[in-house]
Amino acid sequence: MKSTANLWRPVILGAFLIFMVVPVIATLVFSVSTRWDRSLWPEGYTLRWWSQVTSSPLFLLTLKNSFIASLATMFCLLVLVTPTAYWMKLKVPQAKTIVEIITTFSFGVPGVVLALALIRFYSKVPLPIINRPTILVAACMVLSLPFMYRPIVNALEAIDFRVLTEAAQSLGANGWAVLSEVIVPNIMPGIVNGCLLVFSTVFAEYTLTNLLVGTRFKTFPIYLVEWTRQDGRQASALAVVSFVVAWIVSLLIIWVTSKGGRETTHAVGR
Repeated sequence: MKSTANLWRPVILGAFLIFMVVPVIATLVFSVSTRWDRSLWPEGYTLRWWSQVTSSPLFLLTLKNSFIASLATMFCLLVLVTPTAYWMKLKVPQAKTIVEIITTFSFGVPGVVLALALIRFYSKVPLPIINRPTILVAACMVLSLPFMYRPIVNALEAIDFRVLTEAAQSLGANGWAVLSEVIVPNIMPGIVNGCLLVFSTVFAEYTLTNLLVGTRFKTFPIYLVEWTRQDGRQASALAVVSFVVAWIVSLLIIWVTSKGGRETTHAVGR
């Protein structure tokens, strides 16, 4: 029985990898093909489509704007959710149900409704937010809140945070020291997962960006959609770029956080 399970495990994993990788490879091949609609394989290969989409000044500008929106949303949610989730679990665990309802609110609200609601609400706030990147970050925070909240809460529930807190406090640590030097290193996997989910969600967000800021703060998904209306091969090239950028940023986030975790562990050990 155990040998059968060991046999099926690599088969299922291999099938999953094929299911995930084949569409990306097909998109890459289509982006360098001269024509691919009359036979099983492309009739020729060229880098013309890549040259056209990457030579435009909007290519780097939209990439920069998407990075700004994604990283700003990720950082704001990290600063907001981490101490809030820890404080809730430690001080008011009975509020878990209410907080989870609030965090899952974005799942039941379409992007169009959320964008219109934010515009109506912030139009009455005496702050320069409407039609600015600030409202996009605020909307993306609402949209991706559950993706940061759930991994962090799961990581907190996987450790004995009460014992760790009491031990740190008995050694004279204040609240900030307990959170930053004891709790955060122990929930780093949850933080990494949350950051990756938030970044990938915001980087690919189109509806909110188009409705809230539009061409005033053009992001990479808007640039991709514009090329989709002109030629699918250029759009395929941009889709591959989007995938590669998200993959590289994910590796960088994992590397930075793991490096910080090792340095913290080394410091504590000394």
